Amino acid sequence: MNRFQTLRIVLLMLLLAAASVAAYLFFRHELYFCLLFSLLIVLGIILYVCQWQQKTTLMVARMIEGIRYSDFSLSFSVRHKSRSEQLLAEEINKVVSEFRTKLSEKEERYQYYETLLDTVDSSLLVADSSGMVHWMNCAAVHDLCGYPIHSLNELSSLNSSFPVIITSLQPGEVKAVRICRGDVMQELAVTVTEYSSQGVDLRLINLKNIHSVLEENEIEAWQKLIRVLTHEIMNSIAPIISLSETLSERAVQNGMNEKDYGIMLQGMQTIYRRSKGLLGFVENYRKLSRLSMPVLAPVRMEELLDDLKKLFPSRDIHYIYRTEDADKILMLDRSQIEQVLINLLKNAGEACIEQEIPEVIIATHYEMEKRIFMLTVTDNGSGILPDVLDKIFVPFFTTKPTGSGIGLSLCKQIMNLHGGSISVSSEIGKGSCFSLKFLCK
Repeated sequence: MNRFQTLRIVLLMLLLAAASVAAYLFFRHELYFCLLFSLLIVLGIILYVCQWQQKTTLMVARMIEGIRYSDFSLSFSVRHKSRSEQLLAEEINKVVSEFRTKLSEKEERYQYYETLLDTVDSSLLVADSSGMVHWMNCAAVHDLCGYPIHSLNELSSLNSSFPVIITSLQPGEVKAVRICRGDVMQELAVTVTEYSSQGVDLRLINLKNIHSVLEENEIEAWQKLIRVLTHEIMNSIAPIISLSETLSERAVQNGMNEKDYGIMLQGMQTIYRRSKGLLGFVENYRKLSRLSMPVLAPVRMEELLDDLKKLFPSRDIHYIYRTEDADKILMLDRSQIEQVLINLLKNAGEACIEQEIPEVIIATHYEMEKRIFMLTVTDNGSGILPDVLDKIFVPFFTTKPTGSGIGLSLCKQIMNLHGGSISVSSEIGKGSCFSLKFLCK
């Protein structure tokens, strides 16, 4: 309360007291007309004070209501008001303005942190002790069920024991959980942090996809092993080849009987032939450790598929193309992706060649929401055994008598270098489907 308002109240109280004393004196002297006049003055002062108090109370009540409901759009006009009312309106407007500024700053800070958490590649969820999910970031929506969940129990569709693992996990513990989304297998590292908010105990759940990290480490380990093995083997093969050639030449120069020469020549030729074969075998494996980084350039998928039609015409095997959004342009290393597709089509053709009507279906589809371009190669062969399915991308593993075991491993490395992925699903007696996923930027 400022000095002007204090002086105003004091004067009103003095005037009220003076009018009350005058009314009493007029009543004692039976001056009823003057008594009526003084009573009207007292009543007017009381009504004025009540009206002033009511206006002040109403303004304060509106301000409190705005604060309660976070409605800071109200403001009070200072026109056509008394000096004290103007001062009160100005003070309330300042208070509301400060609340509005703080609320705006708080909202901006909330949006900043929410945007920051949405850019994190780890899946984050906030759940209470009953398993109700209060919040999840974009990565969690995309990597888990594909839609916002409201309860941890909904995660049981990915792994039946997933909700139990999360609720039983203690802060500081780390557990690995394997989930399956469609035909893609993921390995997640799960950690939790407990905290309280507004008296509610909450758990911040962090789900980190470590499957790709494990794959990269595995591939790197294979490449290191291959480099060491090929280096040592080739260092041993080269002298053997040279020695076999030298011995054969010296035998001819020095002269030997026909029988001994024939035996020695046959042995040298065998050494030479097997050494050359082993050299080519090792050179083939060196490709795994010498795969160059892709040189990305715009590639129209329709043109790429047209070239495949020329390489794999429908003769003994019926190649069927079911393309959607084939005019999509992707940033690819064309030669490397062609190598992947040629490998897949060749394998698919070999898998179904013994069928009565061998078919290989090449299909494309663009998922606009996820910005993923998918290309699938499906055959109607006999399928892949379940215990073999998770090993087919491992270097050197093959089920073919003449296979090298590097084709699919190279395909996987090429897709990883392109920021995409390759996966497989198969059913015994019905065939297999290889899926390539490219992330469209």
